[in-house]
Amino acid sequence: MEDGRNALPRPPRRIPAGAGSLTQLEAPSRPARGPAARGPWIFGRFLVGLIVLLVIVAGGAGAGWYVRAQSVGIDTTKVQDAVGPAVVRVLSTTCAGTGEASGVLVDGGLILTAASAVEQPLSTVVVTSKGLVRRANVIGTSQDGVAVLQLIGQLAVTPAEIAPSDPDAKAERALIGYTAAGTQSINAVGSAAEPRALGEVMNAAKLGGPVVDGSNRIVGLVVGDTVQASTIVPRATLRGYATPNAAGITADANACDATSRGPQAPIAPVLQVARTPLAVEALKLFANYLTLENKRAFPALQGLYSKQLAKTLTEARDARSHQTTYFFAPKITEVSASGDGGAYARITFNALFSPTASGAEGRNCNRLDYRYRLVREGGKLVIDTVKSMTNPPVSCDTD
Repeated sequence: MEDGRNALPRPPRRIPAGAGSLTQLEAPSRPARGPAARGPWIFGRFLVGLIVLLVIVAGGAGAGWYVRAQSVGIDTTKVQDAVGPAVVRVLSTTCAGTGEASGVLVDGGLILTAASAVEQPLSTVVVTSKGLVRRANVIGTSQDGVAVLQLIGQLAVTPAEIAPSDPDAKAERALIGYTAAGTQSINAVGSAAEPRALGEVMNAAKLGGPVVDGSNRIVGLVVGDTVQASTIVPRATLRGYATPNAAGITADANACDATSRGPQAPIAPVLQVARTPLAVEALKLFANYLTLENKRAFPALQGLYSKQLAKTLTEARDARSHQTTYFFAPKITEVSASGDGGAYARITFNALFSPTASGAEGRNCNRLDYRYRLVREGGKLVIDTVKSMTNPPVSCDTD
């Protein structure tokens, strides 16, 4: 038996061709690693979250401020466009009142205005911003100075709305009313919390004007015997008056005689012809004539008449003819030379008077169209004769 020592030697293990020497063989290398990654940055995440939160809060606060600013602010131009058509001039020939105020049309054909304008009235009309005239009856007045009128006929105007609740105390408000010349205007009067002095924006013709907020609703009415004594009657009180047979509104029981006057402010016609020297001279003549007639200054009127006219139209006759008359909205539509140094002038205007006046025949307002012959005496134009261009006269509320 042979042992291993006598066995033949084994052949060496073959190494594949091209293999390097044992010294060229390297242990497998591990992938290279970069710097160790840091764990989450807790403070950074907190800071980013805080910034996002602050941005959201700031944005919300800004949006809230904007919404509030919109709700308490007021755009007077937009408010006047919306409410202005319902705001009217109130004109009256009265025994005790001023005869002039602003007013506002509400539901039911009712008009709220200042009682100081229509004390002991003989006749009353309202005039819109577009010049439309409507007659009105005075229903009565309240102890706090509000008068309620009832419109006669119709107006193609949307009534103004009285606010159902009080606005924000910081909500801006505005007063809409008329100047003595008959121009509608709007003035900011501050908020209930920070009111503006009414005397800064008032004139006597704006008494009776509505105070409105940015939602185009009535929140008050300016009343008073004078501008200095003017106050705002709140919307809650007005809502009580703006109904038929309202409590707190009583008819004027004071007797009134046959003599009354309308507003006493100067009046001037609108010149609707070329502004020539002759037209300007005629304009001055009729501005003086109508103002003196409204003031019942009959002695002074004699100086505007020709000698021939003054003989027939005496002070006494003038007074009898115009003891309740008020002229308004005059327009000069013609001025032409007569060839002898004089002129012809045609003028239209409205005349408000007592329905019981001589020749009134139950009416209280006429639209007149007269053509005057003017002559020159002492170097100035004076009125010589007059001819009515409409017979019979038409009512002033005829569109």
